[in-house]
Amino acid sequence: MDDLDLKLLDLLQSDGRRTQLEVSREVGLSQPAVAERIRKLEARGVITGYAARVDAAKLGKDITAFIGVSIEHPRYFEGFTKQVLAMPDVLEAHRVAGQDSYLLKVRTDNTGTLDTLLVGTLRTIPGVTRTHTTIVLSSVKETTHVHPSSRLLEGDRP
Repeated sequence: MDDLDLKLLDLLQSDGRRTQLEVSREVGLSQPAVAERIRKLEARGVITGYAARVDAAKLGKDITAFIGVSIEHPRYFEGFTKQVLAMPDVLEAHRVAGQDSYLLKVRTDNTGTLDTLLVGTLRTIPGVTRTHTTIVLSSVKETTHVHPSSRLLEGDRP
């Protein structure tokens, strides 16, 4: 990746609806050159997809929570992962180091649906020994924008 690729990524992350023509004007390349660079970034897996960011509350998802899940043994990780992938209210699932085995970010309708997710679903998965939940009161920052590593900016590029 060169500086132009990094600039393209920054522009697309800031506004994914920006047209290739608009991007080409901002980076000083022709529209076909921008299209080719974007295609290559997609092919290399740097750009993994495109999505609209939405206001969860306006879709009836009033509760955001982080759930730490402890799994008794790694042999249960695969089964846990398969079940979590099928849960639409789980937005993110990360296997982590520390006290928990997994950390989940959840958006759900209300405390009743959160309770059902915890007691009726997560705690019934084989291997789950404990969960602990933190309910979000307000969010001061949420973003999907990933800035490149400082080593990329300093010229040590893969």
